[in-house]
Amino acid sequence: MQSWGISEADIGLLTNAVQLGFIIGTLSFSLSGLADRFEASRIFTVSALFGALFNALFALTADGLSSGLLWRFAVGFSLAGVYPLGMKMVVSWAPERAGQTLAQLVGMLTLGTALPHGIRLVGEDWSWQSSILISSILAVVAAAMICFLGDGPHLKRHPGKSGMRLGHVLSAFTIPQFRASALGYFGHMWEVYAFWTIVPALIVVSGLTQPNTPEQSGISFLVVGIGTISCILGGRLSQHFGSARIAAIALTGSVICCTLFPLLPVDQPGWLLAFLLFWGATVVADSPQFSALSAKAAPVDIVGSALALQNAIGFTIGMVSIQLGTALVSSVGMYIAWLLLPGPLLALWVLAPLWRKPFTPKASQ
Repeated sequence: MQSWGISEADIGLLTNAVQLGFIIGTLSFSLSGLADRFEASRIFTVSALFGALFNALFALTADGLSSGLLWRFAVGFSLAGVYPLGMKMVVSWAPERAGQTLAQLVGMLTLGTALPHGIRLVGEDWSWQSSILISSILAVVAAAMICFLGDGPHLKRHPGKSGMRLGHVLSAFTIPQFRASALGYFGHMWEVYAFWTIVPALIVVSGLTQPNTPEQSGISFLVVGIGTISCILGGRLSQHFGSARIAAIALTGSVICCTLFPLLPVDQPGWLLAFLLFWGATVVADSPQFSALSAKAAPVDIVGSALALQNAIGFTIGMVSIQLGTALVSSVGMYIAWLLLPGPLLALWVLAPLWRKPFTPKASQ
């Protein structure tokens, strides 16, 4: 914002350029069936390398909003071959523990989301490009790790089938369990990325710190990063109580946070910080459980495509809340939380058929 003279709403545009690229990419993978026709680890590796390249080019060549938007879109498109395929790969190693393993994956995604704030805290005097370039280096490391690891033993692929089976993935929505999980995920996506995007602004408007300070970066890192712990904890608990119930508990926490945050006293920084940390923990803990529920409900031959399509729709919904949140947060302050409230509230309602069902833990779990 300082270097280019842009506003918080423009930061929303840059964020949404990544989201849009991801959406176009996931739709391409899911509707074409590519996500289930080639080795997931190879798609992941190639996509991560391209993402690292475009990310680095953004840092090294972008000199304003117009050029920045193009590179962010390219990064988002590359991520379409990383996140959904990563979910598919994780499940392929331990399908009987999908909720727990996906929770570890989303926990690491959450830590990665928080990491730029941590890098900013450590390198206070570094240029903004430094954080971007460090993330590119980490993406290359990730590509090498996944290339070496390969696909899991339970991953099913169909290289011999001709044609792309365009639109076959849409049949997943005819399954009631998948439909309930996907709709719940869509409500969750209205809240989570918008919250992550405006966390630095929430810290300022609530009076916890001044903008562009190490304290702002440090608190942002804690508020986003604490979701790593809640994801992993939720994954473990899902083995005993079921993914649907864990998701419902997290959604209830989000409803409470969205409702009460604007009503908190600004002269109590300790309570504000504790509340933001609780919000950061609940906002993402349900995400891997939605993915686990959807992966379990989708037909095995299109699970990768089904998850990719679910991601695409969810990120489309998130684009709206991100743009509204970044455009309004400076004017409405803490009341921006009420903009996010409908997402977890509706998700809790549509998920009810699943979290009300009895759950019996398997002995093997």
